[in-house]
Amino acid sequence: MATEQPSTEPLRPATPQMTEPARPATAHTAHTAHTAHANLNLPGAPGAADANRSTTAVNEDTGASPSRPVTPNVHNPLNARFPHTQVAYDDPDFRRPPPLKYSLRTRKKAIFWFWTLIILDCIFMPIGLYFGMWYGLTRDQLSANATFSISTALLGTVSIVEYFIRFHRLWKKDSKCRVIGAKRAYLDWFHWNLSFAWFFIMIELIAGTCPHDPPIRVLAMPAATMLFAIGFQLLILDILRLRGVPAPCRISSLPKGAALRPGIYAYIEDICAVDGSGGTEFRQRLNLRYQASKAFREMLHRLTLFWAIGAIVCATVTTAIIFTIQRDAAYVVGWILPFLWAGVWAAITIPWVQRDLEKEYNDWTEAKWKA
Repeated sequence: MATEQPSTEPLRPATPQMTEPARPATAHTAHTAHTAHANLNLPGAPGAADANRSTTAVNEDTGASPSRPVTPNVHNPLNARFPHTQVAYDDPDFRRPPPLKYSLRTRKKAIFWFWTLIILDCIFMPIGLYFGMWYGLTRDQLSANATFSISTALLGTVSIVEYFIRFHRLWKKDSKCRVIGAKRAYLDWFHWNLSFAWFFIMIELIAGTCPHDPPIRVLAMPAATMLFAIGFQLLILDILRLRGVPAPCRISSLPKGAALRPGIYAYIEDICAVDGSGGTEFRQRLNLRYQASKAFREMLHRLTLFWAIGAIVCATVTTAIIFTIQRDAAYVVGWILPFLWAGVWAAITIPWVQRDLEKEYNDWTEAKWKA
């Protein structure tokens, strides 16, 4: 009989030695599987718990002969290969839109201090240092090159510190805000875009401070450059989405090849999860809300166009002003106008989103009542 023949398959539970490192039959495997099952209770995920317990179950009962070798699928995101990215979602009540459980009201103080430091660092610092050193007491002692070298060296201190704080939160082993199903080396979409924008800003600052007589108009361009980078990326992603092009690469929690989402989706996900301390749980909740609510998807599409077109127009206007008006005035406009625009757009966005979310809730509950 088939059961009397000796097994030659290396992955059989009866085999005393395992040669495949992905499936060691040790006590550590049993402990890992048990821990993953205890911590990663994923309601509605078929086979997730069984996949994690299969090795342990077979090793405990060596007398049972399975009809096929039981091998854990290490490529399945539900097998707890990246346990800190798997968050239990056990409270969806579809009588109303799935809740995000995230509010800016409880974070008002942190938002206030963050943007206060950013404004001091990116507006008052470059403008104050330039006019203070060039037209102040040290004008006879400092050349134009030295003035801009000092102001450029101190520029963006808060932004750079925040950049490395983000990196640490995403990179550490026990990260609670990591992208769903991704390795920690991926970081997140917003972080890579921030790196990309900072790369071009550094080129502008270095090119502007190297000459003996620095081109002040070039040194006024970093904020506009950031708007160009963000605006065009949002617009291109939304155009690709409308044309049905799949994701060309991983975009935060959206894997490569999946249907694209509005460009602003990844920004909301990453900023709220990492900078806003919403964690990976917020990524899960945002994903469920996006999939469940058509009104929510349409709102994100409108917001993407609103911010993308606004950023491109503001950057274009700022660039035109910088290269047409008097040099000192151009330096001031280049650093102030993009932040004024962002403040106005945020002031419009907040009540707009609140109104749309209220309408979404009312329409949702009304439709459920009719059903």
